[in-house]
Amino acid sequence: MILSGKEIESRLNGDICIDPFDKKRINPNSYNLTLHDELLIYTDPVLDMKKEHSTENITIPAEGLILEPHRLYLGRTVEYTETSNLVPMLEGRSSIGRLGLFVHVTAGFGDVGFKGFWTLEIFCIQPIRIYSGVEVCQIYYHTLEGSHETYSSGKYQGNKGIQPSLLYRDFKK
Repeated sequence: MILSGKEIESRLNGDICIDPFDKKRINPNSYNLTLHDELLIYTDPVLDMKKEHSTENITIPAEGLILEPHRLYLGRTVEYTETSNLVPMLEGRSSIGRLGLFVHVTAGFGDVGFKGFWTLEIFCIQPIRIYSGVEVCQIYYHTLEGSHETYSSGKYQGNKGIQPSLLYRDFKK
């Protein structure tokens, strides 16, 4: 089952933490999250799954930033979230997608117990000007049946900002 917007609001400071929270961003069954003013891009000409990669930080200025097509940008939400006893999910907003801007194309499935900022995989099919503070994606919550473990450690738990891929760590096990 997916929680309604009213249920999301009622579970704040319980199973759900969204900080900062703005009641105006509640939808019928989700909550809109906003884009922070920092982005990350990979600077290596070829990405290798087994290696750590060089990155460069980009700040989105007040007048916006034009994204290049066919380039991956990593962003993050302004909001810090925590979830217990629910499965958080993240999707891009349809109004954003209809401009050819894809936000969080993969890996929208969060873990029970995730605490941190959401790293967004941002990709566009034509040049587009973006702005920080815009509501770019929505978080929604599934209930969980059965006993479960809470995600309390791992590569991305407790992050403080944008997280590039840490897949290379899986090859060192």
